[in-house]
Amino acid sequence: MKSKLVLTCAVVAISLCLLACAAVTKEASVSVSSDEFMDVKHVSTEVEVAVDGSLEVTLCSNPTTGFQWTESAQISDRTILKQTDHKFVPPGGDIPGAAGQEVWTFETLKEGTCTVSMEYSRPWEGGEKGEWTFNLTVVVE
Repeated sequence: MKSKLVLTCAVVAISLCLLACAAVTKEASVSVSSDEFMDVKHVSTEVEVAVDGSLEVTLCSNPTTGFQWTESAQISDRTILKQTDHKFVPPGGDIPGAAGQEVWTFETLKEGTCTVSMEYSRPWEGGEKGEWTFNLTVVVE
């Protein structure tokens, strides 16, 4: 009876260790809706991605208002993370003035931690700056 209890505890302990050592995903995505920005205006989050992986960031955007996200994300360490693409995805349907999404794609280069920052502003002289901000901590393992 005692040996069964010891064996069961050993199996549980090994299972927990294996679960804790599970591989970090090669592909990750982060998406933030306009509702989230309406509540706080400044969103910060964190994501883990494996080395040689990809990361996609999707943020709501409505260029008909004159606002846009920074095209090139501010990356704190470009030896860890590299931006490979940025595009605007228009809204589905025929609703005038509806919001779409801006999507950035990144490639992870090596292990480490860096931050990605973006600002939603009206880019012209005298336009509102930093109406919304997005900060992402990227942990590459």
